[in-house]
This record gives sequence, structure tokens and C-alpha cells, in this order.
Amino acid sequence: MTSIIKVTPLSGVHDEKPPCYMLQVDEFRFLLDCGWTEDFSMDAIDNIKSHIHQIDAVLLSHPDHLHLGALPYLVGQCGLECSIYATIPVYKMGQMFMYDLFQSRHNSEEFSIFTLDDVDAAFDKIIQVKYSQSLNLKGKGHGLTITALPAGHMVGGTIWKIVKDEEEIVYAIDYNHKKERHLNGCVLESISRPSLLITDAINAQYVQAKRRLRDEQLMNIILNTMRKDGNVLIAVDTAGRVVELSLLLDQLWRNQDSGLHAYNLALLNNVSFNVVEFAKSQVEWMSDKVMKAFEDKRNNPFHFKHLKLCHSLKELSKVPEPKTVLASVPDLECGYSRQLFIQWCHNPKNSVVLTSRTSPGTLARTLIDQEDYKSFKLRVSKRVKLEGKELDEYRVTEKEKEKERKAAEAKRRLESESSESSEDEMEVDEAGRLKPQHDIMVGAELNKKGTNFFKHARKTYAMYPFHEKRIQWDEYGEIINPEDFKMVETNIAEEDAGKQEEQADDADDIGEEEVDVPTKCTASEVAIDLKCSLTYIDFEGRSDGESIKKLVLQVKPRQLVIVRGSPAATQTLAEYYRLQLSGSKVFTPGVNEVIDATLESHIYQVKLKDSLVSSLDFQKAKDIELTWIDGQLDLETGGRSLMLEEEEETEMETTAPGLEMKKKKADDRIATLDAVSVSEETGHSQVFVNAPRFQDVKQVMTRNGILAEFTGGVLVCNSTVAVRRHESGRLCLEGTLCDDYFKVRDLLYEQYAVI
Repeated sequence: MTSIIKVTPLSGVHDEKPPCYMLQVDEFRFLLDCGWTEDFSMDAIDNIKSHIHQIDAVLLSHPDHLHLGALPYLVGQCGLECSIYATIPVYKMGQMFMYDLFQSRHNSEEFSIFTLDDVDAAFDKIIQVKYSQSLNLKGKGHGLTITALPAGHMVGGTIWKIVKDEEEIVYAIDYNHKKERHLNGCVLESISRPSLLITDAINAQYVQAKRRLRDEQLMNIILNTMRKDGNVLIAVDTAGRVVELSLLLDQLWRNQDSGLHAYNLALLNNVSFNVVEFAKSQVEWMSDKVMKAFEDKRNNPFHFKHLKLCHSLKELSKVPEPKTVLASVPDLECGYSRQLFIQWCHNPKNSVVLTSRTSPGTLARTLIDQEDYKSFKLRVSKRVKLEGKELDEYRVTEKEKEKERKAAEAKRRLESESSESSEDEMEVDEAGRLKPQHDIMVGAELNKKGTNFFKHARKTYAMYPFHEKRIQWDEYGEIINPEDFKMVETNIAEEDAGKQEEQADDADDIGEEEVDVPTKCTASEVAIDLKCSLTYIDFEGRSDGESIKKLVLQVKPRQLVIVRGSPAATQTLAEYYRLQLSGSKVFTPGVNEVIDATLESHIYQVKLKDSLVSSLDFQKAKDIELTWIDGQLDLETGGRSLMLEEEEETEMETTAPGLEMKKKKADDRIATLDAVSVSEETGHSQVFVNAPRFQDVKQVMTRNGILAEFTGGVLVCNSTVAVRRHESGRLCLEGTLCDDYFKVRDLLYEQYAVI
């Protein structure tokens, strides 16, 4: 089996920014994760576009936008058409991630990398799977089996196992072996000796504090801040780790001894209601404790009693202070967390808690790494209403677009209606022209021959022309025209006045709510004087460095690829594995570097002729049947030389400088195995399969009336025949040639599959 690992990031080289990992197994290529970053370089875009047609499947590991964030871009902008596989929670929560990310970006900038339509199109292509469900791929992926295994970290998080023949490839990124409140640990330790393991080195040099200490630290920060009438901002993701934090905080608020029930707790993002509803419906994907509580007492832990769900700053303002707010996104680059940070960082009573070490260069990462980062300027972007000349130009443009849209719609309907009228129902006159179907009077030149010499009496139409409108149908029933159901607005002036007052009151929050008002993005620099308390508490839900080392040593992969993390962490982990995993190859690929991770397994596929199969004598050994075949390989009718095919499969050509490797496809023809003539059979020694245990042999002898006893490790039968085990493990039969000897020998042979 030949496996080639290719790392192709969607952006430039940034430490710990998750790239898009491409795995090539023989001629089958997979895109394992689609990482989204802020800066899509043009080189990376051109690279993906030029090779997008070669990707056969996408395997999504986590709902986090850092894992699947590039998927809408690949589908909507690059035309990705392959199959996409993800677990059900990754499908549901991942969609919430992308909706919230797009809206957060759209509210503060002209975001054009992908649209909401691209998000919907991408998720429509996803094939939803369950844990431990093995899927046999079709088409170009024939012969490959993929299986999703629990990875911890986030609900629906996945370790992917890819199997081809007898070789296993395990892709394990962002896993957590520890149990949490809502998730079980990963099952990586249950996998033994895979052919290839792909893992990361993000936490290779990171020492994690115990969970109890982290929970106590968070509780103390919240309690001390709110007792001083301050607010607490906790920067979290949209629908991943926020589930664990929401569960923790709601439990703290329910505890009467904590002293927190007198204060307020809120979850703020664009899809907070949907996130909680999805969490309620995904109990079966969570920890044994959560499932047991739900099954025994019908107690769903996500029926939050104290957590208030907010979707805008206006809704959050209705929650009384002091309050603790879980706001997205964790890197403080956009979204409500950035807006609240700008509003609250100047007050020394407030506290900001960062829960994730985000990508280098982001605001949150800078605040974590630089303790003296107190005074700085921050670029603030927001959407404002169009006014004056800009508004007039926008309205003119929109009117023109609306006219064009209506004209195109009317043309489409007319073409649709005209195409439905069949020509078979039309009558044809003698001249070959179509006659109208209504009985309107036509000109004399059409229905009479001869001249117009005589004066004709004046005639009227028999009836008014009538055009029958045909009802259009689709798979859902009759097609409805929305224009027929629009209600007439009576008090338009009053409603417009009311809308203007509401928009004036909420001018700062424009763009947060679905208001059909033309807007534009404006940017300005704001001086930040950081006076609030700032703390980083690790709630990332990943295994730390020591745990990663122990888990990989338990797995004992034959080959190991480390594809993620800073150069220092990657090299540290690679050197450790090279010392501990003797005989295993360890790779640390760089950007756009191709790794040949070939394993020699001499397995070939041949066809058996019917004449050969009918002559075979199968012997049963436990659950399998075995036989010996004497045959000859026919390479002319069935296919070409196996050696020639092997040479073609390993021949490669470079299509772009260091970017992509293509393999020439071998001939699909398969060699045929035919029976040899009787004169050409060379014969073979008997093969004994399925050696029995001594205890089983004794029971067989006893059932057949032979007295069998153990004496010094030897089974003595009727005091005349001895059965002993040789040092090589074979059974030996000793005794005089008598009836008992041959009877014992026959019974012993029956325990084997003799081929």
C-alpha cells in the first residue's frame, strides 16, 4: 500500500494556525480538515482552485470553524463537488459556528470570502455519520472504509480511521482523553498498531492545570468581580467549548452556597437559542453521566435555569448588572466579545476571562503573551446607515436591480407557461399554420377561398378571447405566487415613523438585527487603556503534552506524522517519539512538503476460473474454510504482468513545482488463476491447521471410549499410546502399532484441518 501525506495550508505559514491537511492513499485523495484563517493568500487560493477537482472526500473532525471554516469557501467559490463526511453534531453545531462567524464578520467589515448561501450549499453536501459506523466508499474511493471514533474536545468531535485492505490510517487532531461534564474521553488508546498515525503537536510543550483548580479560579474571579459591582466577560466559541462552560456556570448558579444566584448570567451570540436547543437534542453523543441522568430521571442538564439567551447588545442591555456574559468569538477579532471588550476594558471593576490560546496575531493571543500590553490602539469597525447622496445612489441602484429582477421573472414565467402548452392540442389548417383554440373570428383570408368581391354581412365574435391558465406543480404541490398573498398596508406612514424611532434608538447596534436598511462599514482607531482584570484560564479541552506522549506510545503506530504546532514543539515531540518508538518512522512535514509513507504489503488480486473453484476441497478450521490450490497465473487474458502494473503504479510525475503529485493509473484488468493439468501437479506436504489443546484432546478421547490420563505432561491413552507436545509446539504420537494407536491417530487428525 502506498500512502502519501500532503500538507497544503489555505494561508501563509503561521505557528499553530490549522492548515488544510490532504491525505493521498494510492490514487484516492482526501481533504481531512478545512481550516479557516483570516488571511487567505492568493497563492493558497490558486493552489486549492487548481487541484480542487482531485479531492475525492472531505472528513470533518470538529464543529469548530478552525476545522471546517474553509468548507463554504471551497464549495461556493472553488467548486468543490466531492463527498463530505461528518458526525451529526458536527453538522448541526458546525452550521451554527459558520452562521455566527459570518454575521460577526459582516457586522464589522465587508466580508466576501464566503456567503450564507455558500454555508448552506456546503452543509447540504455533508453525509452525516455516527460513531463506530463504518462506511465503504464508492466510485474512486472503492475499497476504502472510513470510521468515525469519539475524540472528546467538542460534541461530535471525531478521530477518523481510514482502512484500505489490511492497512489503517488514523487521523487524530484536537482530542481529549479526560472525561468532562458533558463529554467522554477519546478512544485513541483502544487503537493498536495502525499503519500510520497523523497527530498534532499544539500542546507538546504545554502543562495543563487540574480541572478542579481551573474551575475554582473561574468561580473566584466571577464572585470577586460581581461583588464589586463589576461585569465579567468570558470570550468563548459559538457552539463547541461553550457547551461545557455553560453547563459549569449554570451548575455554579444553581448552588445556593456559591453566592452567585443573586447575579445574572447570559449567553450572547447570533445563534444562542439554536445552540442550546441542539445541545438538548444531542444527549446521546455526550458523557455516560449525562445520558444516565436523562434516561433515569429525564433530567436534561441543558434546560438552563439561570442562563439568559441573548442575540444582540440590545437584548443584553435588558439584563441587569452586574452580570457574567459568555460572548463569541474567543480571539476578540470580531463579534460581540470584541464589542464588549472595548466597552468594559476601561473599568477596573470589570474582568475579562480568555478561555482559548487562539492563533498568533489575534488580539486575545497578544493579550495572553504580552503581560505589559496595557495601552494600545485598536481598529474598530462597525456598520452605519447610508445617508444623503450615498442613500440616494443606493436606492436608484436597487430600483434598477428590482426592475431587472421582475423582468427576468416575468420572462421566466412566460416561457414556462408557453412551454407547457402542447402543440398536439393545436389544430393545423390547410396551409400548415396553427389555428387558435378559442372561437374568435379570424380574417376571411384564412377561412375562405376566392376573392372579396361580394359584400359580407358584418359579424361579431362568438365569444370574448379566453386564455386558460395552467396550474404549475412541483414535488411539493402547486407553485404559489407570493404576490397573491401580500396584505395591503393601511397605516404605512405611522409604521414608518415607528420604525424610524426604533432605528434612531438603536443606531449603534445597526446590523445586529435583521433590519432592511442600507448600511456600510466604517473603521476608526480607538485608544485602549486596559484597566480591567485580564486572566487566561484553559478551557480548550485538549490533552496536554505528557498525556499526548503516553497516548501515542500506547497506540504504537508503525509510522507517525506530526502536522501541526510550532516548529519547536513539533521537533521536541518528534525527537521524543524517535527515541521511544523504536522501528517506527516519524515525519514532520513542512508546508507543501510531500512525504512518502510507503508500506510494503505484497497482496494481489486475481480471478479464479469456475473449473478451478469446483475442484477445490475445503477443510473447515473454526470459523474459516481452507484449501490448497495448484494453479497457473494467466497474464494474457486477465491482465498484464503484475510487475508491469507495479512499476506503473509507482511511477509519478510532478504537475506543479513541489505542490501536487499525480500517479498514473494502472490497468484495471486482473490476472486469472487457472487449474493445472494432473501431469503438472507437483504435490505438497500435508498442512495441519488449528492445533488442539491437550484438555480438548482428552475430552475427545473420553467421549469415544478411550481412557485418557495426564502423566508428567503426557496424555496416555489406554496405557498403550502417548500424546506429547514437542518443543516446537507440534503434537507427537508414540506407541505400539495396534488398534488403539490407529484409533487415537484418527481422532487426533479430526481435530485438525488437514490440507
